[in-house]
Amino acid sequence: MSTILVVEDEDAIRDLICMNLEANGFATDAAEDGEEALVKARRHPDLILLDWMLPGLDGLDVLRALKASPETAGIPVIMLTAKGEETDIVLGLEMGAADYIVKPFSNKVLVARVRTQLRRGGETERNDVIRCGALTLLPNERRARLGDDELELTCGEFDLLALLAAHPGHVYTRGQIVARTKGEDYPVTDRAVDVQMVTIRRKLGAWGEHIETVRGVGYRMRP
Repeated sequence: MSTILVVEDEDAIRDLICMNLEANGFATDAAEDGEEALVKARRHPDLILLDWMLPGLDGLDVLRALKASPETAGIPVIMLTAKGEETDIVLGLEMGAADYIVKPFSNKVLVARVRTQLRRGGETERNDVIRCGALTLLPNERRARLGDDELELTCGEFDLLALLAAHPGHVYTRGQIVARTKGEDYPVTDRAVDVQMVTIRRKLGAWGEHIETVRGVGYRMRP
């Protein structure tokens, strides 16, 4: 049974989310602020639902701390927030969030997003290594290397790069990239994919030229 850590400062919302998850077969743990969340994250839940607006450490501070620690960096995090602007979504994804749900949301959507992330994690565990030229991706460890250099990638950047590297020559539209890395009907615009691609290419340096833009279609990794 998968365990979900629910980080939400409003008691009624936190209790409702936990009750809904438990009714759908998940175990839950709960935290009402950022400090408690970081302590309970060390129990290694399978996924964290993290509210953006928290007292003390806010959700982005918690996310930053989670991704900075090798002990918790691999735990997928879904942000829960009333912030629905594209810039906020991009910021959360760039910092390492695996998904982003804008309040108010339906219980069915929440459960579907949780299952998508857990399923993606299970699929990832079956892939020991992805190699594409000098690029090596280790999905089990969420690590990437270019030659002998370690790459610092967010969760979203890793998933996007792994998708292209695992299928060199295959052209993916922006919609397909979102669907394959975030799930169907994920509310991210084409512009958000382009912004993430710019960041990935910058981190890859000259090797980033291996990712080709197919005008009017999307992106592919050069074979």
